[in-house]
Amino acid sequence: MGRIGNIENRKNKQDAKRAKVFTKYARSITVAAKEGGGDPEYNASLKTAVEKAKSMNMPNDNIDRAIKKGVGGSDSENYEHITYEGYGPGGVAVIVNSLTDNKNRTAGNVRFYFDKSGGNMGTAGCVSFMFDKKGIILIEKNDSVEEDILMEIALEAGAEDFIVEDEGFEIITEYTAFDEVKATLESSGYELLSAEVTMLPQTYTKIDESLEKSMEKLIDMLEDDDDVQDIYTNLEA
Repeated sequence: MGRIGNIENRKNKQDAKRAKVFTKYARSITVAAKEGGGDPEYNASLKTAVEKAKSMNMPNDNIDRAIKKGVGGSDSENYEHITYEGYGPGGVAVIVNSLTDNKNRTAGNVRFYFDKSGGNMGTAGCVSFMFDKKGIILIEKNDSVEEDILMEIALEAGAEDFIVEDEGFEIITEYTAFDEVKATLESSGYELLSAEVTMLPQTYTKIDESLEKSMEKLIDMLEDDDDVQDIYTNLEA
């Protein structure tokens, strides 16, 4: 299954816990607005958070409330970004980005999730060297998308790789070139299935079938935690 199929599966899975997903995105939007202002056009972090929320069909009213809350600058909620790293079952590298108002609680929870699934939480930097920070843009195949033209536009805009999958096209950029490539594709009329800066594994780890349920359990526990924003692994699909 390609990355497009994985994203569709993830969206379907998150549909079942939509309220929790909206809570996470609202927190991310509020913090971004508080740190950089409430106009997405002048606040890249807020723009990214809003686009992610919209990709999950978060209502505009929810997004607007989250922005206003951040601009209001409530001192009662002071969140910080903290990244945790470790190994899941079978030695799968895992990076967990959190947004928390209680780092002791979050660290304890994340450590418990690793332990419960047969993995272990490590120190900062223990697995991040296995990943590269990249921009990934996905476009679904349809009759209106001509592969050669799309590839030419993407590469001329600064993309570093163009991958053709069964379901569509995967465009990879350096994270510094992501905004330029994304804007060029959008202005050229392409509908983006997904566009985000992510941590892309340099190599992938394949695990035994007997460990797959434990790995799935780890991801589920992390996703269910309100403090966890992003999860990256080098698990081979």
